[in-house]
Amino acid sequence: MNALEIVNLTKSYPGFKLDDLNLTLPSGCIMGIIGENGAGKSTTIKLILNMIHKDSGSIDILGKDNTDGIELTKEDIGVVMDEVGIPECLTVKQVGKIMKHTFRNWDSAEYARMVQKLALTDEKQFKEFSRGMKMKLGIAIALSHNAKLLIMDEATSGLDPVARDEVVEMLSDFTRDENHSILISSHIVSDLEKLCDYIAFLHKGKLLLFEEKDQLLAEYGLIHCTAEELQKLPPEAIKHKKENPYGIEAMVLRSAIPANVNISPVSIEELFVFMAKEAR
Repeated sequence: MNALEIVNLTKSYPGFKLDDLNLTLPSGCIMGIIGENGAGKSTTIKLILNMIHKDSGSIDILGKDNTDGIELTKEDIGVVMDEVGIPECLTVKQVGKIMKHTFRNWDSAEYARMVQKLALTDEKQFKEFSRGMKMKLGIAIALSHNAKLLIMDEATSGLDPVARDEVVEMLSDFTRDENHSILISSHIVSDLEKLCDYIAFLHKGKLLLFEEKDQLLAEYGLIHCTAEELQKLPPEAIKHKKENPYGIEAMVLRSAIPANVNISPVSIEELFVFMAKEAR
């Protein structure tokens, strides 16, 4: 069973349209959604959670339509949005007591472990937390009620590099169980590159590319050359290019480039920037 299936999903606002989106997240995997501000990442997540209504298409979560009894599956979904909705007067310990009566499968011992691992203090109320501390608490809650699917919107935003690395490690551990899956959006592409099995590129509401991360990295590469050298290469091999005072940097299909041409690895962030600029 797939953790998530999105088919022909469409949602229109004045000046924006999420257009015919198709994504599949297999169970046991992590999918990252990459895109600029306004690309449609948060809209997609809100549609999945049925926080807003779609215009057309279908969304299945853990084998169930997301508009049909979604309350019954909330136990199986851990959610961390870019704003963590906790009453400002609560402490970490008080949050744990409330969640114990919110989720049937709440694991107090796991929550305590997460709180300790993420260095969350019980001496302050939520309103005194930094943005990073708030995000950490949201992640601790999401990982403490035996969810099968985590849905995370900018969950590493506001965290320092050490804390981000800890969270990435925790999420990787979470999906060691083949029944656990994660959908995560972030503008910190380096985190997604370390974490994800699948990458989806959104640009102005359209899906530019959806592929296994390792396949993307194996399929594409970068070359640095002159305009004359570029002209000698097969046109179908050149996917995107940009010129600078020192020559040309081009993203290419490795399989179509002659063996004597030096090809450098491409990062997911470089790949997305090339494609987004080309799509403008």
